[in-house]
Amino acid sequence: MNQPLLRLQGLRREFPSGEGTVVVLDDVNLDIQAGEMVAIVGQSGSGKSTLMNILGCLDRPSAGSYRVAGRETGQLEPDELAALRREHFGFIFQRYHLLGDLSATGNVEVPAVYAGLPGGARHQRSRELLARLGLADRTTHRPGQLSGGQQQRVSIARALMNGGAVILADEPTGALDSRSGEEVMKILGELNAEGHTIVIVTHDMAVAAHARRIIEIHDGRIVADRRNAEEDPAARAYQPPPRAKGSSLLAARDRFAEAFRMALLAMNSHRLRTFLTMLGIIIGIASVVSVVALGAGAQKKILTDIASLGTNTIEIYPGSGFGDLRSARVQTLKATDALALASQSYVDSATPSVSTSVTAMYRDKMATASVAGVGEQYFRVKGLKLARGRFFDQTSVEGLQQVVVIDENTRKTFFGDKADPVGQIILLGNVPARVVAVTKKQTSGFGDNSSLNVWVPYTTAMARMLGQAYVSSITVRVADATPMSAAEQAISRLLKLRHGMQDFYLNNSAQIRETIEQTTRTMTLMIGSIAAIALVVGGIGVMNIMLVSVTERTREIGVRMAVGARRSDIMQQFLIESVLVCLLGGTLGVLLALGLGWVLESTGIFTLVFSLTSIIVAFTCSSLIGIVFGYLPARNAAQLDPVEALVRE
Repeated sequence: MNQPLLRLQGLRREFPSGEGTVVVLDDVNLDIQAGEMVAIVGQSGSGKSTLMNILGCLDRPSAGSYRVAGRETGQLEPDELAALRREHFGFIFQRYHLLGDLSATGNVEVPAVYAGLPGGARHQRSRELLARLGLADRTTHRPGQLSGGQQQRVSIARALMNGGAVILADEPTGALDSRSGEEVMKILGELNAEGHTIVIVTHDMAVAAHARRIIEIHDGRIVADRRNAEEDPAARAYQPPPRAKGSSLLAARDRFAEAFRMALLAMNSHRLRTFLTMLGIIIGIASVVSVVALGAGAQKKILTDIASLGTNTIEIYPGSGFGDLRSARVQTLKATDALALASQSYVDSATPSVSTSVTAMYRDKMATASVAGVGEQYFRVKGLKLARGRFFDQTSVEGLQQVVVIDENTRKTFFGDKADPVGQIILLGNVPARVVAVTKKQTSGFGDNSSLNVWVPYTTAMARMLGQAYVSSITVRVADATPMSAAEQAISRLLKLRHGMQDFYLNNSAQIRETIEQTTRTMTLMIGSIAAIALVVGGIGVMNIMLVSVTERTREIGVRMAVGARRSDIMQQFLIESVLVCLLGGTLGVLLALGLGWVLESTGIFTLVFSLTSIIVAFTCSSLIGIVFGYLPARNAAQLDPVEALVRE
């Protein structure tokens, strides 16, 4: 006699109950040959459904042996059991267990997706099976649009999709009217005649009468095994359908596409919940991107303000440093030092400076003004721009000319908006001076921008206002190609040689710049870290919702496992959904941040400086949140027991 297709020996199945156990199957021995049509009958609670679950590799026995085509199932891994279900078994459930978001064709194709059948072959076989079962005009209908009998036919077509050498039918007519039930039993009879092994679990003896062999089970034991009819000698041996195997890479792609499609359908089915889940991610990503852009914008503005005071500049002062009480008595800093520095290759321009405060007068108007005596290169050193007129030149400096350059505040104070100040004479203390130029207003975040500032040749200030032969400071603008540290060392060496001692100190504007950059980076990092907390909260929200989703879709998970889905397939589906939620939330968060930046810039409040790097990092964070916080729900889904998942509603 041929080796049985299905063999159970000494099989026992028990379940924990309180502090003890309940034995559902006890010492079951059963052989089922290929091509048989067997009905397993018994009262509710007799153990027949548990037996069918073990036969279909949906459940494992507590003890004993179960072999499929000689292969022992007890030591198989979950994915190996999934392969058995995918390649040998087809399931017909009492409640159909169709996936509500898929069409009839989509439901039938699910087992073939996990079997790696190419898309074209899947579609063709699905349509052929549905047409054979009288559903050619219902291929695009969803389960909710089909009658009970039609849904059960779709379930049969799904069972046959991968061949269905063994078809396990659990109360296949239990939810149908008598006419539909007869049609289903007729179809099962035809399939048995074609060589399919049919195992029917039922409590209805009228249904069992269609089988050629009836096995009766009572209290977990087989109490009767009888032939209901002789085997049909004309029955054909089962011939598996030709299968066009695709490449493993294409099969993995199709499984990914199926998981991606189901993730989109699940998100679309619960749009409000999906949006609320995204909200934490949206707020977190928008906060982080905006804070980084805010920090970059603040840094840019501050550095622009520094640049408006003079870029790449080094200030030279008498004395040993800030706070030196003797610096006022140090009179060794000369205008000739500035001229010597200006001739150096590493210097772009240089200017000596002296300063004083005077009462300025024009006609009947008087105001306090700050007078700076400077060289002709001062305006280049400080980056000042002309509004009108022209700056004084070297001739004016050498000739101690009484000319003055005024700023915008001085122009408004003395001349208003209509009069042209160029050529007019203003009194600086006791010294009259002719206005030769007006500078453009500088936008600086430092100091009082309402003060009146005027500039005269340093020779004029020293001889006619201060009566001194030394300068208060020298400002050097370093050439762009020269590192600030190298220029600072060269300036120190030159002045030491000229003075014979270290009676001066340098103040490098780059140090201020570096300090501000470091400060803004620190502040951005600190505020960004606070904003990142919103991302963590959003991620926890994603995990919670995905755990709820796993609970809600437990039956779907069970159905997919029953038709052959691997654990990795289930995990992939829920991870994809989690990552999609986070990526979509990240996209909306970035758009929200960009919109906020546009609003602030258009209203003139502030300019946010966005960087591609921060946006890429935001998307990376979104993906990582989806993976990290979606992993636990996905793992929980993948580790569900198929039989337990199927019985949950």
